[in-house]
Amino acid sequence: MAHILAVDDQQTIRSMIQAILTGAGYDVVTAVDGVDAMDKLRAQQFDMVITDINMPNMTGLSLIPKIRRLPEHQYVPILMLTTESSGYKKEKAKNSGASGWLTKPFDPTRLLTAVEKLLKK
Repeated sequence: MAHILAVDDQQTIRSMIQAILTGAGYDVVTAVDGVDAMDKLRAQQFDMVITDINMPNMTGLSLIPKIRRLPEHQYVPILMLTTESSGYKKEKAKNSGASGWLTKPFDPTRLLTAVEKLLKK
């Protein structure tokens, strides 16, 4: 099954994502912010990244182009999972290389559907 990196500064959200996706058979690694995520992305290969936007040290919007510059991850789907809902932020994320967008609070079924859809592309 797919190896997924979930990036969020809130422990509760990381735990929820991990529980939902692990329960569906995915292998999930978590990171507390973009800096932590980059360390993990350099150390291992992931099939997908799920990231929040608003985090300390490195935001999700800063993380996306950095992921795209890693040759082994340049085509990995990136799902934004955030409280943000403005069209401006969505457009900025898309232009940076985000593959999809899901707004918090999220329904577990919608998360699974989004993950499955993006992994099939």
